[in-house]
Amino acid sequence: MLTVAVLALDGVIPFDLSTPIEVFNRTRLPDGRPAYRVRVCGLGGPVDSGAFHLTPPWGLDALADADTIIIPGCADPAAPLPPRVLGALRSAAADGTRIASICAGAFVLAATGLLDGRRATTHWLATKRLAEAYPEVEVDPDVLYVDNGQFLTSAGAAAGLDLCLHLIRRDHGSAVAADAARLSVMPLEREGGQAQFIVHDQPPTPRGSELEPVLKWMQDNADRALSLDDIAEQAGMSCRTLNRRFREQTGTTPLQWLLRARIRQAQYLLEATDHSIERISGQAGFGSSTAFRERFKKIVGTSPYAYRAAFQTAEAR
Repeated sequence: MLTVAVLALDGVIPFDLSTPIEVFNRTRLPDGRPAYRVRVCGLGGPVDSGAFHLTPPWGLDALADADTIIIPGCADPAAPLPPRVLGALRSAAADGTRIASICAGAFVLAATGLLDGRRATTHWLATKRLAEAYPEVEVDPDVLYVDNGQFLTSAGAAAGLDLCLHLIRRDHGSAVAADAARLSVMPLEREGGQAQFIVHDQPPTPRGSELEPVLKWMQDNADRALSLDDIAEQAGMSCRTLNRRFREQTGTTPLQWLLRARIRQAQYLLEATDHSIERISGQAGFGSSTAFRERFKKIVGTSPYAYRAAFQTAEAR
């Protein structure tokens, strides 16, 4: 039987804490035996999760005996990591223990230095903050989880389930993992990454800037086949000047800004209407449904059909 140690620190997010406890505790081998023993570990004494207090039955010394350590997210990712926790995680890593983080738990794992030079992820709302705090970590905001072998990280909330099922499949194979997925009422693999859950707001429009009129015009005419020359003519400047002003004021190019506006419009239409994919591709300015599918998949991380299935409102069905 494998041992999973779940680290509970002050501010631990209850959902992140409970996910590995439930998933691993419920997992059974083909002969019915438990696949894992789960131990909740802490510094000693009560832990404040915000919604409730708990007292972990095991201390940090239990991390040394674990096959896998799970680090749930904490409400304040910037909270300093206690030196004892830092030392215990580094010591376990040196002994070859597998360590995985859920959601903002990536900040704890990154603080140990164990993610330096490695790819990692966290909740999409915190990916920029993680990259800024730990520039040696290659942060990927689009995936549900990253498996580096010994060290793994997941995106936020439900992505912790995906990570746990992945670990079970690594340990015991697809059949055991599929049974665990059914108990969790989850598919063993979900289509797309966390990019599909990121809110792609309309691209920023700098208020009061000289670009504001042309940005509004681009948004209003996004369904048309606009070229860089068309946009430059509307703006009353050369293509070269237009590109320079766009980079200065929006951080991107005119055509990339337009593409983001079209993707957001397509997302809205997929969510709020029952229009066909072919019709939406024209309404959003993609010209052909093939081009629409390719660009949507590249940016959002899933197909228009799958996005609609996940996010279409009841009123639009």
